[in-house]
Parts: sequence; structure tokens; C-alpha cells
Amino acid sequence: MRERRPILSGSTFEEQIGYARAVVDGDWVHVSGTTGFDYTAMTISDDVVEQAEQCLRNIGAALAEAGCTFADVVRVRYLLPERADFEPCWPVLRRCFGEVRPAATMMVCGLADERMKIEIEVYARRSAR
Repeated sequence: MRERRPILSGSTFEEQIGYARAVVDGDWVHVSGTTGFDYTAMTISDDVVEQAEQCLRNIGAALAEAGCTFADVVRVRYLLPERADFEPCWPVLRRCFGEVRPAATMMVCGLADERMKIEIEVYARRSAR
């Protein structure tokens, strides 16, 4: 039987909405769209680059709990309300994904809270290395 287990970050959103930060399903790790909230304090920066950095810290924690790293990421999706906010984030994103080169998509769309300037979703495969 394949392993299937949720990974929770402690975000109040997970409880209020009814989802997990990530789900491990066999070798696959599906990380939910993750925003720049610091989930311990439930605060968020006004700066898109700082939000991107926090998104990646949150995602990195979920990946670690699942038994993998950014090196295992095979797909990433970036969601931003403002197209112009994407390019300033590139250096931060490149630090995590520059060597990994996952398949990637960027979409311009509304997010759940107007304070959110970027949301990042990833899929990883634990046996990818």
C-alpha cells in the first residue's frame, strides 16, 4: 500500500479551509500553493521579494518533513496578482531552482487575501535524485 500522509505547517488557513500544506503520496510530494505568511506569527511582509523568500522557507520546511529538498522538485507554479512583481523575485527563485530546473508556469491571478503578492506551488518526487 502506498504511503499517503498530510504535512501540516500550523497555518490557521489549513484548519479554517480544510487542507494540508503538503501531501506525501508514495514517492510524490504535492505542496499546496504557499504564500509569504510567517505561519508562526501569522504575519506577512508588504514586499513581494520578502514574501517570495518566506514562501520558499515555508515550502522548504514542508519538503524537509516529507523527506526531500528543492533538488527533488519537478514542477513549480508561480501565482501573482501583478505581472510586474515577478521579475524582482527571479534572483530569490533562482537560488532554489536554478540548478534544479523544474518545469515552471507563472500565472497572473487574484489571490485569497489582498496582502498576498505571490503564491508558489511545487511538486517533488522523493526518488528523483
